[in-house]
This record gives sequence, C-alpha cells and structure tokens, in this order.
Amino acid sequence: NRRDSLTLVFNLDPRARWHDGAPVTSRDVLFTFARARDPLVSPKLARLLKHVTDVSAEDERTIVFRFSRVYAEQFYDVAYHVAPLPAHLLSALPADSIARSPFVARPVGNGPYRWVRSLPGQFIELAANERFFLGRPAIRRLIVRVAKDADARLNLVLSGEADAMDNVLPPPSNLDRVAAQPELRAVPVPSPALGYLLYNQRDPRDTTRPHPILADVEVRRALTLALDRRLIARAVFGPYGEVPYGPVSSLLWIRHGAPAAPAQDTALASRLLAARGWVDRDGDGIRERAGRPLRLGLVLPNTSAIRRQMSLLAQRQLRRVGVDLDLVQVDAPTWTERRDAGDFDIDFSASTQDPSPSGLVQSWSCKGPSNVAGICDPVVDSLLDRAIVAREDTRGAWHDVLRRIEHGAPAAFLYATTYVFVVHRRYRDVAIRPQSSWISLWRWNLGGMPTASPAGY
Repeated sequence: NRRDSLTLVFNLDPRARWHDGAPVTSRDVLFTFARARDPLVSPKLARLLKHVTDVSAEDERTIVFRFSRVYAEQFYDVAYHVAPLPAHLLSALPADSIARSPFVARPVGNGPYRWVRSLPGQFIELAANERFFLGRPAIRRLIVRVAKDADARLNLVLSGEADAMDNVLPPPSNLDRVAAQPELRAVPVPSPALGYLLYNQRDPRDTTRPHPILADVEVRRALTLALDRRLIARAVFGPYGEVPYGPVSSLLWIRHGAPAAPAQDTALASRLLAARGWVDRDGDGIRERAGRPLRLGLVLPNTSAIRRQMSLLAQRQLRRVGVDLDLVQVDAPTWTERRDAGDFDIDFSASTQDPSPSGLVQSWSCKGPSNVAGICDPVVDSLLDRAIVAREDTRGAWHDVLRRIEHGAPAAFLYATTYVFVVHRRYRDVAIRPQSSWISLWRWNLGGMPTASPAGY
C-alpha cells in the first residue's frame, strides 16, 4: 500500500517459507536490498535502485520503502529488479562472495519448485514445493535439460524427449518442423530481444577522442539508410521479426503508436555521404576522404549464426553505396571484452530489455552503465527524465524519447523479434509471461487439449 507519494509499504505473506522451512521475513528483504544498493557489490543494481533512499522494517512482516522522487515506477523498481535472498543462510558471508558460494550450486528459494540436483551442462532437477503458500503445483517434477545448441534443443522436443522449449530459433523452416507434429503447439510471445548495429562515437584506439568516421551523425544516418533492414529481419526471422523504431523490443508497450522505422533509401544515403566529403575518387567502389577509405569493422561473436547471416547481408548492402564493411568474428569472451572496452567501430549488439521503457536509460543516456559507444545527447537525457516521471500522456513522452534517439542515429536498429515457444498439447492452463517465461508453469495441468496463450504484457 502507499502511505504517501514517496513511501510504499509491503506486507509479507505469513505463509511464505524458504524451502528449508524457515519463514520469509523482513530480515531477508533488508539483507537483500542492502546488498543490491551497495555500488561496491552490485554497481548496476545500485544504479537501478538509485531513487530508493531507505528500506526499513516495522516488524517481521512489514517493509517500508522510501524514495527520493515521485515517479510512476516506484513499485516496479523494488518489485522487479530484486528478489529476496535467505538472510539466515547468507548474511554471514562477505558481501562480495555470494556468487562464489555453495549456495549458487545448491540454492534455497521460496517458490513453487525446490532444487533437487543438477549435473552441470546436462540438467537441473526440481521438485514441487508441497508447502508453497499459493498452492501445490500440479506438475510434480521438472527436468530442465541443457542442450549444446538450438538444433539440439528443438530435436529434444520433436523427438518427444522434452515437453516444452522457450524459443524456436531461425531458420523459419524450423517452425514448419513443429507444425508437422500434431501433438505440439507453437505459442508466439512478445520478446525482450533487440538487435542492432551500434556505432562507436569514440575512437577505439583512443577513447578520449571522437571516432574519425562515426562521430559524424550524417555518416551514421547514411549507413542506416543504406540498409534494407526489413529484408534483413525477414530473411532471418520470417514473420516473427520486425524493424523497430528506436531501441524498442516487442515487449515494450511504447512501441504501440510509434512511427514506422525509415525505409531503405540508398540515393539519400549516397547524397549524405558525398555531402560529408566521402566520394569514390579512384573508381575502386569504395568512398574515401582525404586519402582515408570509408572502411569500418563490424565486430560480432563467432558463436551466433543469426548475427553472421545478418552481417553478410549488411556488408553487401553497404558495399553498394561505397562502404567497405569488414566482418570481425571473434569468440564470445573476446567479443564481450572488446565491447565493454569500446574496442570496435561497429558492434553487433543483441540485448534483452527490461519490461519497462525506463530501462532505456542504461544504454542510451550519457552516463548509462551499458553505454559502451560514447553516446551522449543531453536532450535524450532530459526527455528520459521527463518520461519517467510523466503522469499524463506518458506514451507521448516516451515517443519523444524515441524520436530524439532516432534523430541522433546511435545505431541501426535491425530487429525486434517475437519468441515462439513450443508446448506439448497434453498440457492445459498454459500461460507464458513474456517478462518471465516459466513463472506461471506451476499453474499448468496435465490432461485434455489445452489452449495455450501468452499472458498479458
């Protein structure tokens, strides 16, 4: 409940128990938020909780959160980003050692399923929590299988060795394989996935200096206009891939009513490049300026067939307007290291967004913790601040944010996908929530011919 515009009060359910039988109390919440708000322990979480000024307990069941400002997502911030941990098991550990403790391998939770055993790289076994305070799960035992790749996962379902999987990856023909199995049902679900070519606005050789090519917004706009993003998205994802307007996945509600993403316009792209001095003077098909060819490297992980396919399409399309795009494929750890260090011209980014548009602050504001490309537009920051606290016309406020981000062309936003889950028809009461895929699985039942549908978002 709300006491005033800066105070939220939560009452814990007295029936809630940890899987070892200990009650869930305010001590667990205080312990967890103390860790989450400590920038030395969890800097990203601490930033997400920056408007929480105090967390206190009035008794074993009552928690009080106080905030520094009035804004619409107070409840979201404290309820979504952090889940309570068992203080009676973890409070004696050093604050920065939980991730390395035995608790991670043998977790104790308070939800509908409890950990039984696991074999790294193969499976995790869970059993129904008979004392779950919201009701006993209908499905008594879960085996979460680990597969080496997407094809192996799909084959487990097609062969009957698994009953459900969370997303059928391209090519689109994989969905035809699912449709050919009458006992299986495909369930489209809005997805938090977003893919884009991120333009580094800083020189990767000296991040204190602007990028010699990509610091120019007109060049960035030209590169994006040169791409047929709809062709790229549909070639890989079929009907389940769309080109977003700005950094907006299909999960975010602000996509509704937003403008359409600009279509490919190679003529305009060529004019913009020529106006900035990039002209093919020697007839080799590549533009140059002051003796420097318009050559850029696109860094991507060599483990992603999807990104490789899209990169090859982008490479061919950019070549048609005189841009030489070099594909730099590296192993996943190296890709992450280079991305975090800003060691790239263009990075093929694939992110999983929070279910709230306020998460845009993390990557697209000047001081965002995930801003690795030197993006900084004070107008975007101001519009983000306004949208987060807006009480009226919130959709319009967020669309202003998107328009300004698009104006600055920090990236070529390639795709926002719809996930396609697969569930065996023996299950009924199937609901899949986009922001937490399996959170309602404990409500599923066996028997009959179910009607599967995504939950609201």
